[in-house]
Amino acid sequence: MTASTSDGLDAAAEPMPPALSYPQLFLRFLRFGLMAWGGPVAQIAMLRKELVDEERWISSARFNRLLAVMQVLPGPEAHELCVHLGMRAKGRLGGVLAGVAFMLPGFLLMLGLSWLYFAMDIQSSALGAAFLGVQVGVVAMIVRAVHRIGEHVLNDRWLWGLAIGVGLASLLGASFWVVLPIAGVTYALAASGRPAFAAASAVIGIVLAAAVALWSPGAEPGGLAPGVQAQGASADAAALFFSGLKAGLATFGGAYTAIPFLRNDAVGRGWMTDGQFLDGLALSGILPAPLIIFSTFVGYVAGGPVGAIAMTAGIFLPAFAFSLILYDRLEAVLEVKQLHALLEGVAAGVVGLIAATTLQLGQATAERVPTLWPAAAIFAGALAVLYLWKSKLNIVAVIVAAGAAGWLAYG
Repeated sequence: MTASTSDGLDAAAEPMPPALSYPQLFLRFLRFGLMAWGGPVAQIAMLRKELVDEERWISSARFNRLLAVMQVLPGPEAHELCVHLGMRAKGRLGGVLAGVAFMLPGFLLMLGLSWLYFAMDIQSSALGAAFLGVQVGVVAMIVRAVHRIGEHVLNDRWLWGLAIGVGLASLLGASFWVVLPIAGVTYALAASGRPAFAAASAVIGIVLAAAVALWSPGAEPGGLAPGVQAQGASADAAALFFSGLKAGLATFGGAYTAIPFLRNDAVGRGWMTDGQFLDGLALSGILPAPLIIFSTFVGYVAGGPVGAIAMTAGIFLPAFAFSLILYDRLEAVLEVKQLHALLEGVAAGVVGLIAATTLQLGQATAERVPTLWPAAAIFAGALAVLYLWKSKLNIVAVIVAAGAAGWLAYG
């Protein structure tokens, strides 16, 4: 049998989605959005169970290849899979409808919680103590996420070195727009067997990052800016859209990778405090939605309902765009080895950025709590639950328990 004949048989055997109207498709993925509890692993497992194993919209082998591509591209993988499967059923409009339906429940719930957060003036109420505990628990969640992402990304000494270097550079004030491309180029050179050029690239990156940090008019990282104390229209919709877009384009390997990029703008520009940023992360952890929906809270704090819509649109746009524009070519990305090495270097740099951001958030939280030892106990307990209890409900449990412990300790 010739290769072309074999390919033709494979194409013929590939299952296709059932015939659905546009409203039916929208409602199908809206149901997925309402059931999207437990983070990306649970969301992807839900899609696989219903659309691959039960309804045969796509073969298991093709689904696995697509998932591998989605993990390389920026954006939440479960949402990108919905867009792709929606296109497979009803073309580009179907992709848009599937993607909007999947994110809509989480967006509306987060919008409502954002309004409630300020309507209740939580920081001035008894709930303020509970949210202090929650903030400590969220720092533990990010520490666990750094470890989990690092296990998958940091596979050799070069990647470890790049992660450490980018993290240190970030703590010293270097711009991630400088250090991340340099990390990608450095690893691409190292992976292609040119260690001398890779070392030269790393040195050039250090010099460039130092020069940008020294000559920039203001401090680049948004780590310890005082921020604002309550929601207000302190940023226009365009600024919030582009801030979200920047974060959306830089989210490799999961929503946690968006944290340093959003915090750089949100806290660095004084749109919100570190405490409010951590509260937004906590709220997103208890919703049926991709974790990246915390961007809605950031946009609301900075610019009200319009700001929430603008930032959410910006951060989700890449997840729509890559599937809508590159629908028939996505799997070909897997064959471009040079691009893979470049992205692996960038991903290693992002791990370093998240680690540096975690240290800054931990420092800011430690300075905020009235007494340090209860916070340390909450942190240790939350970390133990996240490591030892392998359940899709562990994040929700940590948030609730940390809030109760914070209320008891500081209320």
